[in-house]
Amino acid sequence: MNFTEFRFQPAIEMAIKKCGYTTPTNIQQQAMPHLLQGRDLLGLAQTGTGKTAAFVLPTLQRLTGSKAGKKIQALILTPTRELAEQVHGNIQQLAQGTRLQSCTLYGGVSKAGQIQKLRQGVDIVVACPGRLLDHLNSKTVDLLSVEVLILDEADQMCDKGFLPDIRRIVKKVPHQRQSMVFSATMPTEILCFVEEILSDPVTVKVDHEKPTATIKHALFQVAQGQKTTLLKHILKHEEMTTTLVFTRTKHKAKNLARQLQQCGFKATSLQGNLSQNQRKKAMDGFRTNTFNIMVATDIAARGIDVTGITHVVNYDIPDTVETYTHRVGRTGRAQQTGDAFTFATQDDVKMIRSVERSLGQKIPLKKAQGISMKPHKAAPAPTSAKMNEKRKNASSSSRKKQNSKPRQQRSSSFDFGLSAG
Repeated sequence: MNFTEFRFQPAIEMAIKKCGYTTPTNIQQQAMPHLLQGRDLLGLAQTGTGKTAAFVLPTLQRLTGSKAGKKIQALILTPTRELAEQVHGNIQQLAQGTRLQSCTLYGGVSKAGQIQKLRQGVDIVVACPGRLLDHLNSKTVDLLSVEVLILDEADQMCDKGFLPDIRRIVKKVPHQRQSMVFSATMPTEILCFVEEILSDPVTVKVDHEKPTATIKHALFQVAQGQKTTLLKHILKHEEMTTTLVFTRTKHKAKNLARQLQQCGFKATSLQGNLSQNQRKKAMDGFRTNTFNIMVATDIAARGIDVTGITHVVNYDIPDTVETYTHRVGRTGRAQQTGDAFTFATQDDVKMIRSVERSLGQKIPLKKAQGISMKPHKAAPAPTSAKMNEKRKNASSSSRKKQNSKPRQQRSSSFDFGLSAG
């Protein structure tokens, strides 16, 4: 199957060719026929499957030929600024040759510039819920002519607490419209919400619960205090062309990137404390290989869509299987291969098992050659005879307590029962 079978308008077909698209991905093949017929749709697909084009192309087809630039006819909601810019960029590419105009609305940048763009006239708005509500309250945006409503990464908008905002926005959109919801996962919290905004929807599922088969998974056993040492080592000794590293907190992302920079690595960070200009500089640098290592938090990384990411490193293990899928899905895209490395301590065994059940396979253990990951032992400080006696008594008491515990809790070898691969 190829894109010509969808019979897009000539201008759209030309843009598709310029973008190098030939064969539709699974989500595009399954979703676009229904969307071109005007049906509502719930699309469940993992990151990197081509779902952006799956909803952009039918939307452009619907709007081509309408009176362009006067009223907002399509509204796309996203959870992050980076994702909004990514979708906006795809629209600009695929709308070449048409008269359709789009703009983005999100916080962290001048509201005045956005108002000026809206007054000039746009057909498609890609927005984050918070800034869009701000514009609605200021009456600087009008959604009464919206024909198409799209929610992208709906699960992440749920995680970020956007559902109340989205409900207020939906009330400003005409009831007679085409609606689409795309998500990598579908938590129970938003199932009822989806039923509220979709009318007799078609549901399309494309392996949304599993990472792609082109990703190779590996596990590194490491003590908590030695993760940075391990990361520096594998960055030096593995062929890691473009690497995305995930940490649990924005403070850790910032500090880890700084440590890598001090060691000569081309590293940057993407986390919530950055201004919009700093975030843009980091993303642009990562895309152009000014930086080949980006350290990010889960929320900040939602908009990352960089071609050719070879490795994803879970410096801190994620809290859920779904988050693991989101993270590693940034490599192994478009039929390319990728590697997902996970740093794990003894405390992470339960989550590792959950991920393995989702994958349907054991994650092989990978050993870093030429480096010891055993916990460091502090050298004993000089003490008096009295202190030595206290230490001996304390040591004896400690051994008694340890001997009363199961052996696996005392082990320092981090034996997960995995085989090295």
